[in-house]
Amino acid sequence: MRIAAVGALILTILTGCGSSEEEKPAGEALVGTFQLDPGHCDAKGATGSYFRMIQPGGTVEKGGYFLNPDSKCPDQSYSVAIAGTDRGLVTGTFQPGPDPAFNARGDALAGQITRPGTFTAIKFAISTQSVDPGTGEKLPAPEVRNDDGKLSGQLTAWTAAWNNLYFNQGSPKPDGTTEGLTSPVVGTYDEESGRFELSWSSTIEGGPFDRFSGNWHLEGTFVASK
Repeated sequence: MRIAAVGALILTILTGCGSSEEEKPAGEALVGTFQLDPGHCDAKGATGSYFRMIQPGGTVEKGGYFLNPDSKCPDQSYSVAIAGTDRGLVTGTFQPGPDPAFNARGDALAGQITRPGTFTAIKFAISTQSVDPGTGEKLPAPEVRNDDGKLSGQLTAWTAAWNNLYFNQGSPKPDGTTEGLTSPVVGTYDEESGRFELSWSSTIEGGPFDRFSGNWHLEGTFVASK
């Protein structure tokens, strides 16, 4: 009887494990274009869409920010963004940019999500890549979900290009981890107006900016795909 009882218990456990389902992401996927407001800066900081780079050992809260000598902001840690030809980030698909991705001097040319900006005298640009240029890993298309006004998601494919180099600036990273200061994509959303804010940080691994982290803030209006 004891053996039968143990066998039944094991069978129950195995059956339960086999029938379990992966936890589904919360909320509803927002498929469409996150149209970006242009970044604006003054003595108090920045609003709209912008980027900051944190030096190794720094934090989002306390700083240790890298100053971009080409920024026109009073606080040159802010590099403001202006929407590109697609007017912003498109979810559910990729915006890979042109081929070739750079000109002869190393300026990045992608301009669908944002217009190329200048960073230390060289143009940098943003794209979303189906294959990570650094690791060769296949990446998922960007996804943002709304759960009662709170946004979450994954922007693993978010990639910065500069000086003939690529830097994964997504979250989570291509291997699914949140290395260094890499933080989850979070934000807010107003269903009536479509207004949104999204933010995350992503630590660079390798290259001339090893262990530096990008801090990203996007703001604007979401327009669903038709």
